[in-house]
Amino acid sequence: MAMAFKMATTGMWVTDECKTSFMEMKWKKLHRFIVFKIDEASRLVTVDKVGGPGEGYDELAASLPPDDCRYAVFDFDFVTTDNCKKSKIFFIAWLPSASRIREKMLYATSKEGLRRALEGIHYDMQATDPTEMGMDVIKDRAK
Repeated sequence: MAMAFKMATTGMWVTDECKTSFMEMKWKKLHRFIVFKIDEASRLVTVDKVGGPGEGYDELAASLPPDDCRYAVFDFDFVTTDNCKKSKIFFIAWLPSASRIREKMLYATSKEGLRRALEGIHYDMQATDPTEMGMDVIKDRAK
């Protein structure tokens, strides 16, 4: 079994694949976003989907299921008013209203452990529907 980082609060483990994919996104810009899921049977946080460098926010939003919880990280590139290119990484806890209460509780209690394992996140968001994590919200937070 691959090495994993244990999240003490819930007993969940973050796989090396999660951290490796995040570092590839952060440093090498190989991914635009990563979606993570918790496998309750194995008690592992794993990579569910990886968005290539050409994909964007719309593909991320489309990859989040309407009735299952997920975590996502999104690398948002923008230009400041001073004409400087910047990149900010957003951590999104996706907890849709239609998901099971047990699942929402599991994701809510496991969130901080995953955030600690992924070093370099700039902004943290929680969303229960797409409007709470829309591109306008991300642009406003990145200013």
